[in-house]
Amino acid sequence: MRPSALTATVGALSLAVLVIAPATAHATAPVPLADAVAALPVAAESREGYDRSLFPHWIDEDGDGCNTRMEVLIAEATVAPEADERCRLTGGEWLSYYDDRVHTEARGLDIDHMVPLAEAWDSGASEWTTARRRDYANDLGEEVALVAVTARENRAKADKDPAQWLPPSEAALCRYVTEWTTVKTRWSLTVDQAEADTLTAAAAECPDSVVDTEPAA
Repeated sequence: MRPSALTATVGALSLAVLVIAPATAHATAPVPLADAVAALPVAAESREGYDRSLFPHWIDEDGDGCNTRMEVLIAEATVAPEADERCRLTGGEWLSYYDDRVHTEARGLDIDHMVPLAEAWDSGASEWTTARRRDYANDLGEEVALVAVTARENRAKADKDPAQWLPPSEAALCRYVTEWTTVKTRWSLTVDQAEADTLTAAAAECPDSVVDTEPAA
């Protein structure tokens, strides 16, 4: 091939790459919260057959000695704790955004599944394999899926959806509803009608909130 022809071919290929790359750079784009809520499929829920043991956790996925609970505590600390060779934490500071409370001891915190395991079961996880439920229960790929919060608030929430429970801190509303919707979207989970109505009403109060997540593998 002559130099001029080669140059033209390379230039054409480069142009093709420039045209194609932006379209494939991101699997998803941020979506306004109201639109993300509207996109959630509405379906009746059933807890038949649910058992918490069907969602194995906490695991040490990367084999570094810290299980999922510890990984979340380390990642969410506002003041970093120290971890020994067995991943026991000392020091550190955390802010539980559900109740706007600061903690200086990890034992005062629970790691909340943003969408509780039982709620996930009701919303589609009953059809998953145990391996996929394990991935859900230990989802470190989406930073809002697991959150360190005051143990009392986590236990008050229990298995409730937003139609039944919302954080006591009014300032937490938009964040909480956005994170709930993010997890439901990421894992292709359904919502029941009361849940959908509550999310829709809350989203109207949060016009600047967006859902930005990748589908779970």
